[in-house]
Amino acid sequence: MRRRLGRLAAVLCCLVLTACAGGQVRHGGGAPNTVSFALPPSATPNWILPLAIPGYTASYNGVIQSALFLPLYAYDGSSGEVGMDQQASAAEPPVYAPDGKSVTIMLKSLTWSDGVPVTTKDVQFWLDMVRAAKDEWGVYSKGLMPDNVTGFHIVDEHTFTLTLDKTYNPGWFTANQLTLITPLPQHAWAKDPDPRKAFDYLVAQSKQLGAYNTNPLWKVVDGPFALESFSSSQITLAKNPRYTGPDASHLDKITFLTFTSSAAEYNVLLAGGVDYGYVPTTNLGQKSKLESLGYRIEPWNGWSITYIPYNFNNPALGRAFQQLYLRQAIQHAVDQKAISQVIWRGTATPGYGPVPQDNDPTFLSQQQKDNPYPFDLTASKKLLADHGWRPGPDGVLECQDANACGPGVAKGTRLSMTLLTESGSDETDGTMQELKSELSKVGIELRINAQPLNTVLANGTTCEPSSPACAWQLSYFGTQGSWYFPAYPSGEQLFATDAGVNFGNYRDQPTDDLINASTLSTSPQSMVDYSARLTEQLPVIWMPNPPYQVSAIDSALGGVVQDPLAGLQPQRWYRTR
Repeated sequence: MRRRLGRLAAVLCCLVLTACAGGQVRHGGGAPNTVSFALPPSATPNWILPLAIPGYTASYNGVIQSALFLPLYAYDGSSGEVGMDQQASAAEPPVYAPDGKSVTIMLKSLTWSDGVPVTTKDVQFWLDMVRAAKDEWGVYSKGLMPDNVTGFHIVDEHTFTLTLDKTYNPGWFTANQLTLITPLPQHAWAKDPDPRKAFDYLVAQSKQLGAYNTNPLWKVVDGPFALESFSSSQITLAKNPRYTGPDASHLDKITFLTFTSSAAEYNVLLAGGVDYGYVPTTNLGQKSKLESLGYRIEPWNGWSITYIPYNFNNPALGRAFQQLYLRQAIQHAVDQKAISQVIWRGTATPGYGPVPQDNDPTFLSQQQKDNPYPFDLTASKKLLADHGWRPGPDGVLECQDANACGPGVAKGTRLSMTLLTESGSDETDGTMQELKSELSKVGIELRINAQPLNTVLANGTTCEPSSPACAWQLSYFGTQGSWYFPAYPSGEQLFATDAGVNFGNYRDQPTDDLINASTLSTSPQSMVDYSARLTEQLPVIWMPNPPYQVSAIDSALGGVVQDPLAGLQPQRWYRTR
Protein backbone atom coordinates (compact mmCIF):
# COMPACT_ATOMS: atom_id res chain seq x y z
CA MET A 1 0.00 0.00 0.00
CA ARG A 2 7.63 -2.49 6.86
CA ARG A 3 10.63 -3.61 8.74
CA ARG A 4 10.79 -4.56 12.32
CA LEU A 5 12.41 -7.80 13.32
CA GLY A 6 11.63 -7.95 17.00
CA ARG A 7 13.29 -9.64 19.92
CA LEU A 8 12.03 -13.09 18.99
CA ALA A 9 13.60 -15.00 21.85
CA ALA A 10 12.42 -12.53 24.45
CA VAL A 11 8.91 -12.42 23.08
CA LEU A 12 8.64 -16.21 22.92
CA CYS A 13 9.87 -16.38 26.51
CA CYS A 14 7.15 -13.97 27.55
CA LEU A 15 4.60 -16.07 25.70
CA VAL A 16 5.65 -19.17 27.60
CA LEU A 17 5.56 -17.39 30.96
CA THR A 18 2.16 -15.91 30.22
CA ALA A 19 0.76 -19.27 29.15
CA CYS A 20 2.07 -20.90 32.33
CA ALA A 21 0.33 -18.21 34.34
CA GLY A 22 -2.93 -19.12 32.67
CA GLY A 23 -3.29 -15.68 31.03
CA GLN A 24 -3.74 -14.54 27.46
CA VAL A 25 -1.01 -13.25 25.17
CA ARG A 26 -0.87 -9.54 24.42
CA HIS A 27 0.40 -8.97 20.91
CA GLY A 28 2.02 -5.85 19.59
CA GLY A 29 4.27 -5.14 22.55
CA GLY A 30 2.61 -1.76 23.05
CA ALA A 31 0.95 0.02 25.91
CA PRO A 32 -2.55 -0.97 27.06
CA ASN A 33 -5.35 0.14 24.73
CA THR A 34 -2.91 0.57 21.86
CA VAL A 35 -3.05 -1.42 18.61
CA SER A 36 -0.29 -2.02 16.07
CA PHE A 37 -1.36 -2.50 12.44
CA ALA A 38 0.93 -3.91 9.72
CA LEU A 39 0.95 -1.95 6.47
CA PRO A 40 1.39 -3.82 3.16
CA PRO A 41 4.94 -4.83 2.17
CA SER A 42 7.06 -2.00 0.83
CA ALA A 43 4.29 0.55 1.47
CA THR A 44 5.07 3.69 3.44
CA PRO A 45 2.48 6.49 3.84
CA ASN A 46 3.77 9.63 2.17
CA TRP A 47 0.86 12.08 1.92
CA ILE A 48 -1.21 13.68 4.70
CA LEU A 49 -3.16 16.36 2.79
CA PRO A 50 -6.71 15.13 1.93
CA LEU A 51 -6.14 16.46 -1.61
CA ALA A 52 -3.92 13.98 -3.40
CA ILE A 53 -1.76 14.82 -6.38
CA PRO A 54 -0.76 12.20 -9.00
CA GLY A 55 1.50 9.54 -7.54
CA TYR A 56 0.17 9.94 -3.99
CA THR A 57 -3.23 8.25 -4.22
CA ALA A 58 -2.39 4.99 -2.39
CA SER A 59 -5.17 3.58 -0.20
CA TYR A 60 -3.04 3.55 2.94
CA ASN A 61 -2.61 7.33 2.63
CA GLY A 62 -6.40 7.62 2.50
CA VAL A 63 -6.84 5.44 5.61
CA ILE A 64 -4.68 7.80 7.68
CA GLN A 65 -6.23 10.93 6.18
CA SER A 66 -9.80 9.84 6.95
CA ALA A 67 -8.86 9.11 10.57
CA LEU A 68 -7.63 12.71 10.91
CA PHE A 69 -9.94 14.62 8.56
CA LEU A 70 -13.53 13.49 8.15
CA PRO A 71 -14.72 13.21 4.53
CA LEU A 72 -18.07 14.75 3.70
CA TYR A 73 -19.40 11.21 3.14
CA ALA A 74 -17.90 7.80 3.80
CA TYR A 75 -19.09 4.39 2.59
CA ASP A 76 -18.65 0.88 3.95
CA GLY A 77 -19.28 -2.59 2.53
CA SER A 78 -18.47 -4.83 5.48
CA SER A 79 -22.10 -5.84 6.00
CA GLY A 80 -22.23 -7.47 2.56
CA GLU A 81 -23.90 -4.46 0.97
CA VAL A 82 -22.18 -1.19 0.15
CA GLY A 83 -23.85 1.74 1.89
CA MET A 84 -23.20 5.10 3.52
CA ASP A 85 -21.30 5.07 6.80
CA GLN A 86 -23.08 7.88 8.62
CA GLN A 87 -20.87 7.80 11.70
CA ALA A 88 -17.72 8.35 9.66
CA SER A 89 -19.26 11.17 7.56
CA ALA A 90 -18.98 14.89 8.27
CA ALA A 91 -22.51 15.63 7.02
CA GLU A 92 -26.07 14.41 7.28
CA PRO A 93 -27.45 12.53 4.21
CA PRO A 94 -27.79 14.83 1.18
CA VAL A 95 -31.17 16.09 -0.02
CA TYR A 96 -31.58 16.38 -3.80
CA ALA A 97 -34.02 18.80 -5.41
CA PRO A 98 -36.97 17.21 -7.26
CA ASP A 99 -35.36 18.05 -10.62
CA GLY A 100 -32.01 16.65 -9.48
CA LYS A 101 -30.19 19.85 -10.45
CA SER A 102 -29.10 20.76 -6.93
CA VAL A 103 -28.30 19.09 -3.63
CA THR A 104 -28.47 20.55 -0.13
CA ILE A 105 -26.12 19.33 2.57
CA MET A 106 -26.03 20.01 6.31
CA LEU A 107 -22.79 19.56 8.23
CA LYS A 108 -22.77 17.89 11.62
CA SER A 109 -21.82 19.90 14.72
CA LEU A 110 -18.10 19.18 14.52
CA THR A 111 -15.18 21.13 15.91
CA TRP A 112 -11.58 21.40 14.81
CA SER A 113 -9.03 20.37 17.43
CA ASP A 114 -8.16 24.03 18.07
CA GLY A 115 -11.76 24.67 19.14
CA VAL A 116 -13.01 26.38 15.96
CA PRO A 117 -16.29 24.96 14.57
CA VAL A 118 -16.34 23.14 11.22
CA THR A 119 -18.44 25.30 8.90
CA THR A 120 -19.51 25.65 5.30
CA LYS A 121 -16.49 27.89 4.70
CA ASP A 122 -14.32 24.80 5.18
CA VAL A 123 -16.16 23.03 2.36
CA GLN A 124 -15.93 26.10 0.16
CA PHE A 125 -12.19 26.28 0.88
CA TRP A 126 -11.80 22.72 -0.45
CA LEU A 127 -13.91 23.45 -3.53
CA ASP A 128 -12.16 26.73 -4.35
CA MET A 129 -8.73 25.07 -4.25
CA VAL A 130 -9.84 22.13 -6.38
CA ARG A 131 -11.34 24.50 -8.95
CA ALA A 132 -8.15 26.54 -9.05
CA ALA A 133 -5.81 23.56 -9.34
CA LYS A 134 -7.97 20.79 -10.79
CA ASP A 135 -5.33 19.73 -13.32
CA GLU A 136 -2.97 19.02 -10.41
CA TRP A 137 -5.57 17.06 -8.43
CA GLY A 138 -4.82 13.34 -8.55
CA VAL A 139 -8.38 12.14 -9.22
CA TYR A 140 -9.62 14.87 -11.58
CA SER A 141 -11.64 13.81 -14.63
CA LYS A 142 -12.75 16.44 -17.13
CA GLY A 143 -16.43 17.29 -16.78
CA LEU A 144 -16.75 15.77 -13.30
CA MET A 145 -15.93 17.22 -9.88
CA PRO A 146 -15.43 20.18 -9.69
CA ASP A 147 -16.61 20.96 -13.25
CA ASN A 148 -20.09 19.57 -12.61
CA VAL A 149 -20.69 21.92 -9.65
CA THR A 150 -21.71 25.27 -11.14
CA GLY A 151 -22.70 27.00 -7.93
CA PHE A 152 -21.98 26.95 -4.19
CA HIS A 153 -24.58 28.69 -2.02
CA ILE A 154 -24.12 29.08 1.72
CA VAL A 155 -27.45 28.81 3.54
CA ASP A 156 -25.95 29.16 7.01
CA GLU A 157 -22.82 28.14 8.91
CA HIS A 158 -23.70 24.45 8.64
CA THR A 159 -25.82 24.23 5.49
CA PHE A 160 -24.95 24.75 1.82
CA THR A 161 -26.42 23.95 -1.59
CA LEU A 162 -24.50 22.77 -4.65
CA THR A 163 -25.94 23.62 -8.05
CA LEU A 164 -25.16 20.94 -10.63
CA ASP A 165 -24.70 21.33 -14.37
CA LYS A 166 -27.18 18.56 -15.14
CA THR A 167 -29.30 15.86 -13.49
CA TYR A 168 -27.13 12.98 -12.31
CA ASN A 169 -27.83 9.57 -10.89
CA PRO A 170 -28.09 10.58 -7.19
CA GLY A 171 -26.63 7.29 -6.01
CA TRP A 172 -23.59 7.76 -8.23
CA PHE A 173 -23.17 11.45 -7.43
CA THR A 174 -23.23 10.89 -3.68
CA ALA A 175 -21.00 7.80 -3.72
CA ASN A 176 -18.45 8.90 -6.33
CA GLN A 177 -18.48 12.71 -6.26
CA LEU A 178 -19.52 13.94 -2.82
CA THR A 179 -17.20 11.41 -1.19
CA LEU A 180 -14.28 13.25 -2.82
CA ILE A 181 -14.98 16.33 -0.68
CA THR A 182 -13.27 16.76 2.69
CA PRO A 183 -13.89 19.95 4.73
CA LEU A 184 -10.52 21.57 5.41
CA PRO A 185 -9.70 24.08 8.21
CA GLN A 186 -9.91 27.30 6.24
CA HIS A 187 -9.07 29.45 9.26
CA ALA A 188 -5.77 27.60 9.83
CA TRP A 189 -4.72 26.57 6.32
CA ALA A 190 -5.71 29.48 4.04
CA LYS A 191 -2.33 31.20 4.21
CA ASP A 192 -3.11 33.09 0.99
CA PRO A 193 -6.50 34.39 -0.23
CA ASP A 194 -5.68 33.12 -3.72
CA PRO A 195 -6.99 29.49 -3.81
CA ARG A 196 -4.27 28.39 -6.24
CA LYS A 197 -1.52 29.75 -4.05
CA ALA A 198 -3.14 28.16 -1.01
CA PHE A 199 -3.21 24.81 -2.83
CA ASP A 200 0.43 25.10 -3.88
CA TYR A 201 1.43 25.97 -0.32
CA LEU A 202 -0.36 22.96 1.18
CA VAL A 203 1.08 20.62 -1.46
CA ALA A 204 4.59 21.90 -0.73
CA GLN A 205 4.04 21.39 3.00
CA SER A 206 2.69 17.87 2.45
CA LYS A 207 5.83 16.93 0.54
CA GLN A 208 7.93 17.68 3.65
CA LEU A 209 7.46 14.34 5.40
CA GLY A 210 10.23 15.06 7.86
CA ALA A 211 8.28 18.01 9.25
CA TYR A 212 4.96 16.20 9.79
CA ASN A 213 5.65 15.81 13.51
CA THR A 214 6.12 19.53 14.10
CA ASN A 215 4.16 21.31 11.37
CA PRO A 216 1.21 23.10 13.05
CA LEU A 217 -0.92 22.61 9.93
CA TRP A 218 -1.34 18.90 10.60
CA LYS A 219 -2.27 19.46 14.25
CA VAL A 220 -5.65 20.93 13.25
CA VAL A 221 -7.96 17.94 12.69
CA ASP A 222 -11.64 17.08 13.13
CA GLY A 223 -11.43 13.27 13.05
CA PRO A 224 -11.36 10.76 15.90
CA PHE A 225 -7.54 10.70 15.83
CA ALA A 226 -4.67 13.19 15.79
CA LEU A 227 -1.15 12.69 14.46
CA GLU A 228 1.31 11.84 17.24
CA SER A 229 4.40 10.79 15.27
CA PHE A 230 5.45 10.05 11.70
CA SER A 231 8.56 8.25 10.44
CA SER A 232 9.57 5.83 7.70
CA SER A 233 9.18 2.88 10.08
CA GLN A 234 5.92 3.73 11.84
CA ILE A 235 3.12 6.24 12.07
CA THR A 236 1.27 6.69 15.36
CA LEU A 237 -2.17 8.26 15.71
CA ALA A 238 -3.49 9.18 19.16
CA LYS A 239 -7.11 9.62 20.25
CA ASN A 240 -8.29 13.16 19.51
CA PRO A 241 -9.49 14.49 22.90
CA ARG A 242 -11.37 17.35 21.22
CA TYR A 243 -13.33 15.25 18.73
CA THR A 244 -17.02 16.22 18.86
CA GLY A 245 -18.60 13.72 16.47
CA PRO A 246 -20.55 10.51 17.13
CA ASP A 247 -17.66 8.12 16.41
CA ALA A 248 -15.02 8.73 19.10
CA SER A 249 -12.12 6.32 19.38
CA HIS A 250 -12.18 3.46 21.88
CA LEU A 251 -8.40 3.16 21.50
CA ASP A 252 -5.82 5.51 22.93
CA LYS A 253 -3.45 4.96 20.02
CA ILE A 254 -2.95 3.04 16.79
CA THR A 255 0.48 2.50 15.29
CA PHE A 256 0.94 1.69 11.61
CA LEU A 257 4.08 -0.39 11.07
CA THR A 258 5.99 -0.50 7.78
CA PHE A 259 7.85 -3.55 6.45
CA THR A 260 10.23 -4.05 3.53
CA SER A 261 8.69 -7.42 2.68
CA SER A 262 5.87 -9.78 3.58
CA ALA A 263 8.46 -12.19 4.99
CA ALA A 264 9.71 -9.54 7.41
CA GLU A 265 6.15 -8.85 8.55
CA TYR A 266 5.44 -12.54 9.05
CA ASN A 267 8.49 -12.97 11.26
CA VAL A 268 7.24 -10.19 13.51
CA LEU A 269 3.76 -11.70 13.46
CA LEU A 270 5.12 -15.05 14.67
CA ALA A 271 6.94 -13.21 17.45
CA GLY A 272 3.68 -11.58 18.57
CA GLY A 273 4.90 -8.13 17.55
CA VAL A 274 1.76 -7.14 15.63
CA ASP A 275 -1.87 -6.93 16.77
CA TYR A 276 -3.39 -6.81 13.30
CA GLY A 277 -1.22 -8.18 10.51
CA TYR A 278 -1.37 -10.41 7.46
CA VAL A 279 -0.32 -13.89 6.43
CA PRO A 280 1.59 -14.33 3.15
CA THR A 281 -0.07 -17.01 1.03
CA THR A 282 3.10 -19.11 1.25
CA ASN A 283 2.48 -19.37 5.00
CA LEU A 284 -1.24 -20.20 4.97
CA GLY A 285 -0.37 -23.77 5.90
CA GLN A 286 0.64 -22.45 9.33
CA LYS A 287 -2.84 -21.20 10.17
CA SER A 288 -3.19 -23.51 13.19
CA LYS A 289 0.14 -22.30 14.56
CA LEU A 290 -0.98 -18.69 14.34
CA GLU A 291 -4.28 -19.52 15.98
CA SER A 292 -2.39 -21.16 18.85
CA LEU A 293 -0.55 -17.86 19.28
CA GLY A 294 -3.84 -16.05 19.81
CA TYR A 295 -4.65 -14.80 16.29
CA ARG A 296 -7.81 -15.33 14.31
CA ILE A 297 -7.29 -15.70 10.55
CA GLU A 298 -9.79 -13.94 8.26
CA PRO A 299 -9.57 -13.28 4.49
CA TRP A 300 -10.17 -9.65 3.54
CA ASN A 301 -11.69 -9.56 0.04
CA GLY A 302 -11.88 -6.31 -1.88
CA TRP A 303 -14.30 -4.33 -4.04
CA SER A 304 -11.45 -4.05 -6.52
CA ILE A 305 -9.80 -4.95 -9.80
CA THR A 306 -6.16 -5.69 -10.60
CA TYR A 307 -4.36 -4.81 -13.80
CA ILE A 308 -1.14 -3.68 -15.50
CA PRO A 309 -1.47 -0.38 -17.40
CA TYR A 310 0.14 0.06 -20.79
CA ASN A 311 1.69 3.46 -21.40
CA PHE A 312 0.05 4.36 -24.71
CA ASN A 313 2.19 7.52 -24.84
CA ASN A 314 5.55 5.77 -24.44
CA PRO A 315 7.81 6.95 -27.31
CA ALA A 316 9.27 3.49 -27.98
CA LEU A 317 6.25 1.19 -27.66
CA GLY A 318 3.19 3.39 -27.26
CA ARG A 319 2.12 3.01 -30.88
CA ALA A 320 2.53 -0.76 -30.65
CA PHE A 321 0.44 -0.85 -27.47
CA GLN A 322 -2.29 1.04 -29.31
CA GLN A 323 -2.82 -1.97 -31.60
CA LEU A 324 -5.67 -4.10 -30.24
CA TYR A 325 -4.26 -7.32 -31.75
CA LEU A 326 -1.05 -6.85 -29.72
CA ARG A 327 -2.99 -6.37 -26.49
CA GLN A 328 -5.03 -9.46 -27.34
CA ALA A 329 -1.83 -11.46 -27.93
CA ILE A 330 -0.42 -10.35 -24.58
CA GLN A 331 -3.65 -11.13 -22.73
CA HIS A 332 -3.71 -14.62 -24.26
CA ALA A 333 -0.27 -15.16 -22.69
CA VAL A 334 -1.48 -14.48 -19.13
CA ASP A 335 -2.18 -17.77 -17.37
CA GLN A 336 -4.57 -16.36 -14.79
CA LYS A 337 -5.72 -19.72 -13.45
CA ALA A 338 -2.16 -20.85 -12.74
CA ILE A 339 -1.26 -17.53 -11.12
CA SER A 340 -4.39 -17.66 -8.95
CA GLN A 341 -4.12 -21.28 -7.90
CA VAL A 342 -0.35 -21.80 -7.65
CA ILE A 343 1.13 -18.44 -6.72
CA TRP A 344 -1.80 -17.07 -4.71
CA ARG A 345 -2.78 -20.52 -3.33
CA GLY A 346 -6.38 -20.06 -4.45
CA THR A 347 -6.91 -16.74 -2.63
CA ALA A 348 -6.95 -14.63 -5.83
CA THR A 349 -9.77 -14.54 -8.39
CA PRO A 350 -9.07 -14.33 -12.16
CA GLY A 351 -10.18 -10.95 -13.49
CA TYR A 352 -11.27 -10.29 -17.05
CA GLY A 353 -12.62 -6.75 -17.06
CA PRO A 354 -13.15 -3.34 -15.46
CA VAL A 355 -15.67 -4.07 -12.68
CA PRO A 356 -15.28 -6.26 -9.57
CA GLN A 357 -16.32 -9.81 -10.39
CA ASP A 358 -15.96 -11.68 -7.12
CA ASN A 359 -18.60 -9.68 -5.24
CA ASP A 360 -21.88 -8.15 -6.46
CA PRO A 361 -22.56 -9.27 -10.10
CA THR A 362 -25.00 -6.42 -10.90
CA PHE A 363 -22.63 -4.69 -13.33
CA LEU A 364 -20.96 -7.74 -14.87
CA SER A 365 -21.37 -8.30 -18.62
CA GLN A 366 -21.51 -11.76 -20.10
CA GLN A 367 -18.26 -10.98 -21.92
CA GLN A 368 -16.45 -10.32 -18.66
CA LYS A 369 -17.91 -13.44 -17.09
CA ASP A 370 -16.84 -15.60 -20.07
CA ASN A 371 -13.27 -14.29 -20.56
CA PRO A 372 -12.84 -13.70 -24.32
CA TYR A 373 -9.03 -14.05 -24.10
CA PRO A 374 -8.25 -17.29 -22.25
CA PHE A 375 -4.67 -18.47 -21.84
CA ASP A 376 -3.68 -19.69 -25.31
CA LEU A 377 -0.09 -19.32 -26.51
CA THR A 378 -0.96 -20.65 -29.96
CA ALA A 379 -3.55 -17.90 -30.45
CA SER A 380 -1.04 -15.34 -29.16
CA LYS A 381 1.67 -16.43 -31.61
CA LYS A 382 -0.76 -16.41 -34.55
CA LEU A 383 -1.96 -12.87 -33.83
CA LEU A 384 1.61 -11.61 -33.82
CA ALA A 385 2.70 -13.55 -36.89
CA ASP A 386 -0.38 -12.42 -38.84
CA HIS A 387 0.56 -8.79 -38.15
CA GLY A 388 4.13 -8.79 -39.38
CA TRP A 389 6.17 -9.75 -36.31
CA ARG A 390 9.12 -12.13 -36.82
CA PRO A 391 11.84 -13.37 -34.42
CA GLY A 392 15.07 -11.35 -34.45
CA PRO A 393 18.57 -12.82 -33.92
CA ASP A 394 17.98 -13.15 -30.16
CA GLY A 395 14.47 -14.59 -30.57
CA VAL A 396 12.67 -11.36 -29.61
CA LEU A 397 9.97 -10.41 -32.10
CA GLU A 398 10.64 -7.52 -34.46
CA CYS A 399 8.26 -5.70 -36.79
CA GLN A 400 9.18 -6.78 -40.33
CA ASP A 401 6.16 -5.30 -42.11
CA ALA A 402 5.21 -1.80 -40.91
CA ASN A 403 1.93 -1.88 -42.80
CA ALA A 404 0.89 -5.09 -41.07
CA CYS A 405 2.19 -4.07 -37.64
CA GLY A 406 -0.16 -1.11 -37.53
CA PRO A 407 -0.22 2.71 -37.82
CA GLY A 408 2.84 4.36 -36.34
CA VAL A 409 4.72 1.11 -35.62
CA ALA A 410 8.10 1.41 -37.33
CA LYS A 411 9.84 -1.46 -39.04
CA GLY A 412 12.45 -2.88 -36.66
CA THR A 413 10.45 -2.14 -33.50
CA ARG A 414 11.25 -4.84 -30.96
CA LEU A 415 8.75 -6.33 -28.51
CA SER A 416 11.11 -5.83 -25.57
CA MET A 417 9.19 -4.26 -22.68
CA THR A 418 10.10 -3.07 -19.19
CA LEU A 419 7.64 -3.62 -16.36
CA LEU A 420 7.91 -1.39 -13.30
CA THR A 421 6.56 -3.48 -10.43
CA GLU A 422 6.29 -3.15 -6.66
CA SER A 423 8.82 -5.00 -4.54
CA GLY A 424 8.49 -6.82 -1.23
CA SER A 425 5.88 -9.47 -2.08
CA ASP A 426 6.70 -13.09 -2.87
CA GLU A 427 3.35 -13.39 -4.66
CA THR A 428 4.06 -10.40 -6.88
CA ASP A 429 7.58 -11.64 -7.62
CA GLY A 430 6.17 -15.04 -8.59
CA THR A 431 3.45 -13.49 -10.74
CA MET A 432 5.93 -11.39 -12.68
CA GLN A 433 8.25 -14.33 -13.26
CA GLU A 434 5.33 -16.43 -14.53
CA LEU A 435 4.26 -13.60 -16.87
CA LYS A 436 7.83 -13.15 -18.11
CA SER A 437 8.14 -16.87 -18.82
CA GLU A 438 4.92 -17.16 -20.81
CA LEU A 439 5.56 -13.99 -22.83
CA SER A 440 9.03 -15.27 -23.74
CA LYS A 441 7.40 -18.33 -25.30
CA VAL A 442 5.63 -16.12 -27.87
CA GLY A 443 8.72 -13.96 -28.53
CA ILE A 444 8.04 -11.02 -26.19
CA GLU A 445 10.83 -10.01 -23.82
CA LEU A 446 9.74 -8.71 -20.41
CA ARG A 447 12.32 -6.98 -18.22
CA ILE A 448 11.23 -6.57 -14.60
CA ASN A 449 12.20 -3.51 -12.56
CA ALA A 450 11.06 -4.00 -8.94
CA GLN A 451 10.83 -0.87 -6.80
CA PRO A 452 9.09 0.21 -3.56
CA LEU A 453 5.39 0.85 -4.12
CA ASN A 454 5.65 4.64 -3.67
CA THR A 455 8.30 4.71 -6.41
CA VAL A 456 6.07 2.70 -8.75
CA LEU A 457 3.12 5.01 -8.15
CA ALA A 458 5.24 8.14 -8.57
CA ASN A 459 6.90 6.99 -11.82
CA GLY A 460 3.99 5.29 -13.58
CA THR A 461 1.71 8.30 -14.01
CA THR A 462 0.04 10.11 -16.91
CA CYS A 463 2.45 11.86 -19.25
CA GLU A 464 3.00 13.42 -22.65
CA PRO A 465 5.07 11.47 -25.24
CA SER A 466 7.77 14.15 -25.30
CA SER A 467 8.22 14.18 -21.53
CA PRO A 468 11.05 12.27 -19.81
CA ALA A 469 8.36 11.04 -17.39
CA CYS A 470 6.92 8.95 -20.25
CA ALA A 471 9.85 6.50 -20.25
CA TRP A 472 7.82 3.88 -18.37
CA GLN A 473 6.11 1.19 -20.46
CA LEU A 474 4.19 -1.11 -18.09
CA SER A 475 3.40 -0.65 -14.39
CA TYR A 476 2.08 -3.00 -11.70
CA PHE A 477 0.81 -1.92 -8.27
CA GLY A 478 -1.62 -4.75 -7.55
CA THR A 479 -0.23 -6.86 -4.72
CA GLN A 480 -3.39 -5.98 -2.77
CA GLY A 481 -5.49 -5.03 -5.79
CA SER A 482 -4.72 -2.17 -8.16
CA TRP A 483 -7.87 -0.11 -7.62
CA TYR A 484 -10.48 -0.09 -4.87
CA PHE A 485 -13.73 1.40 -6.06
CA PRO A 486 -16.08 3.72 -4.27
CA ALA A 487 -19.61 2.36 -3.82
CA TYR A 488 -20.44 2.74 -7.53
CA PRO A 489 -17.75 0.90 -9.59
CA SER A 490 -17.78 3.21 -12.63
CA GLY A 491 -14.68 4.17 -14.56
CA GLU A 492 -14.58 7.95 -14.65
CA GLN A 493 -11.32 8.06 -12.70
CA LEU A 494 -9.66 5.07 -14.36
CA PHE A 495 -10.38 4.92 -18.08
CA ALA A 496 -12.02 8.19 -19.11
CA THR A 497 -9.89 10.33 -21.41
CA ASP A 498 -7.50 12.51 -19.36
CA ALA A 499 -8.75 11.10 -16.04
CA GLY A 500 -6.35 11.59 -13.15
CA VAL A 501 -5.80 7.87 -12.51
CA ASN A 502 -5.84 6.88 -16.19
CA PHE A 503 -2.11 6.25 -15.85
CA GLY A 504 -1.74 4.66 -19.29
CA ASN A 505 -3.31 7.62 -21.15
CA TYR A 506 -6.02 5.39 -22.64
CA ARG A 507 -8.40 7.16 -25.07
CA ASP A 508 -11.60 5.71 -26.49
CA GLN A 509 -14.69 7.77 -27.28
CA PRO A 510 -17.20 4.90 -26.95
CA THR A 511 -15.77 4.20 -23.50
CA ASP A 512 -16.12 7.88 -22.57
CA ASP A 513 -19.74 7.80 -23.75
CA LEU A 514 -20.53 4.73 -21.64
CA ILE A 515 -18.84 6.21 -18.58
CA ASN A 516 -20.84 9.40 -19.00
CA ALA A 517 -24.06 7.41 -19.36
CA SER A 518 -23.32 5.48 -16.17
CA THR A 519 -23.13 8.73 -14.20
CA LEU A 520 -26.53 9.92 -15.40
CA SER A 521 -28.81 6.88 -15.49
CA THR A 522 -30.04 4.83 -12.56
CA SER A 523 -30.20 1.78 -14.86
CA PRO A 524 -27.22 -0.61 -14.63
CA GLN A 525 -27.23 -1.28 -18.39
CA SER A 526 -24.63 1.39 -19.25
CA MET A 527 -22.33 -0.17 -16.65
CA VAL A 528 -22.91 -3.64 -18.13
CA ASP A 529 -22.09 -2.27 -21.60
CA TYR A 530 -18.98 -0.58 -20.17
CA SER A 531 -17.93 -3.92 -18.66
CA ALA A 532 -18.33 -5.60 -22.05
CA ARG A 533 -16.42 -3.00 -24.03
CA LEU A 534 -13.35 -2.78 -21.81
CA THR A 535 -13.25 -6.54 -21.39
CA GLU A 536 -12.86 -6.75 -25.16
CA GLN A 537 -10.79 -3.60 -25.75
CA LEU A 538 -8.13 -4.38 -23.11
CA PRO A 539 -7.03 -0.89 -22.00
CA VAL A 540 -4.75 -2.73 -19.54
CA ILE A 541 -3.52 -6.27 -18.95
CA TRP A 542 -6.20 -7.85 -16.77
CA MET A 543 -4.71 -9.80 -13.88
CA PRO A 544 -5.98 -12.00 -11.04
CA ASN A 545 -7.48 -9.95 -8.22
CA PRO A 546 -5.94 -10.90 -4.85
CA PRO A 547 -7.61 -10.32 -1.50
CA TYR A 548 -6.61 -7.13 0.25
CA GLN A 549 -4.92 -9.54 2.61
CA VAL A 550 -5.43 -12.66 4.68
CA SER A 551 -5.57 -11.02 8.09
CA ALA A 552 -4.17 -12.25 11.37
CA ILE A 553 -6.03 -10.39 14.12
CA ASP A 554 -5.40 -10.54 17.86
CA SER A 555 -8.30 -12.55 19.28
CA ALA A 556 -8.55 -9.94 22.06
CA LEU A 557 -9.26 -7.17 19.53
CA GLY A 558 -12.96 -6.50 19.00
CA GLY A 559 -14.90 -4.22 16.68
CA VAL A 560 -12.92 -5.17 13.58
CA VAL A 561 -14.85 -5.43 10.32
CA GLN A 562 -12.98 -5.91 7.05
CA ASP A 563 -14.47 -3.45 4.60
CA PRO A 564 -14.25 -4.49 0.91
CA LEU A 565 -13.77 -0.79 0.09
CA ALA A 566 -10.44 -0.98 2.05
CA GLY A 567 -11.64 1.35 4.79
CA LEU A 568 -10.36 0.74 8.31
CA GLN A 569 -12.25 2.78 10.96
CA PRO A 570 -9.83 1.92 13.82
CA GLN A 571 -11.76 4.18 16.20
CA ARG A 572 -14.30 1.35 16.54
CA TRP A 573 -11.77 -1.23 17.65
CA TYR A 574 -11.55 -2.13 21.31
CA ARG A 575 -9.72 -4.46 23.63
CA THR A 576 -11.75 -7.30 25.12
CA ARG A 577 -9.11 -7.89 27.79
